[in-house]
Amino acid sequence: MPSAGLRVPVRSRCRGTLGGVERPLVLGIESSCDDTACALVDGAGRVLASVVSSQLAAHAPYGGVVPEIASREHLVNWPAVSREALAGAGVAISDLDAVAATRGPGLVGALLVGLSLGKALAWARRLPFFAVHHLEGHLYSPFLAPAGEPAAPIPERFVGLVVSGGHTALYRVDGAAVETLAETRDDAFGEAFDKFGKRLGLAYPQGPKVDALAELGEAKRAPLPRLAGTEELFFSYSGLKTQALVALERLEARGVATRANAAADPPLPGEVLDLAAGFRDSAVRQVLDRLTRLHRRARFDRLAVSGGAAANRELRRRLPGWAAERGVELALVPLVYSGDNAAMIAFAALRRLRLGLPADDPLAATAVSRLPVG
Repeated sequence: MPSAGLRVPVRSRCRGTLGGVERPLVLGIESSCDDTACALVDGAGRVLASVVSSQLAAHAPYGGVVPEIASREHLVNWPAVSREALAGAGVAISDLDAVAATRGPGLVGALLVGLSLGKALAWARRLPFFAVHHLEGHLYSPFLAPAGEPAAPIPERFVGLVVSGGHTALYRVDGAAVETLAETRDDAFGEAFDKFGKRLGLAYPQGPKVDALAELGEAKRAPLPRLAGTEELFFSYSGLKTQALVALERLEARGVATRANAAADPPLPGEVLDLAAGFRDSAVRQVLDRLTRLHRRARFDRLAVSGGAAANRELRRRLPGWAAERGVELALVPLVYSGDNAAMIAFAALRRLRLGLPADDPLAATAVSRLPVG
């Protein structure tokens, strides 16, 4: 990592460029769950470096994230992650103009690690500090560009869809205001995939593996009922998950193997693969159904889709067609920024700087496990 130099007043450093890097230069930290992440984003929204250290190996034996292990792993991983990010961006800590870290929602112990690191760095160097809502980061991540290109302009108004392991929600963004339109009443999109995958005996993280298995099946052959429409906008995946688990029990009663066999190719019988495809199809149909209902109620012309489950193959295939039919401009998060990452946290802070919104007090910002947007 380049050695830190003398601190320069923030006001004078926020103008001009740093070796071609546009000011302000923002360092982001993300530690809301089991990924330790650090990123550098410049004033044009270029991601100069984005490093994410996964804890999959630490949590795999338990089939899911263990909060205490996650917190300890963040402490262990941070020095190497931050060094790699700064070196990859070719900057030093003394070059920073602002610091941002996730304050919630998430695992409070994990959040405390990243938030404390960010607050300490900002306070020590007298830099503006931004305590960022995790979903605020996701909301604006579809406008980030891969390969170090400038970010796309963030529209003044748009509808945001966030689909992940812990969240499935619709938001209306209007300038600095964010309004929650609908959330899940039980399981989130990705959470339902994880639980179904765990029942199949798949290793953590199960959701992406269910998505891959669904590619091998035929949704129309799945013993699942078609989507039941509702006039409401809320999401609900608990019922679909239960229907899939009951279908598995019926297959088992007929002697069909429903536990994945890593040595087999494919790892599950065709009937189970069809069930996975049908499960995925129904989950995606619900997302498109809620978007359609919202569009009918109050037409919108821009949609931004983000979150870890936005990497779902079927969802990414069907969203462009849905948007094109309705003349909606679609911003689909690049795969590299779909999961938890610090680039989205730094970018959200950069947006606040551009809007002239006040920074947070690093001595007062606290980690919150449950935190409404806005």
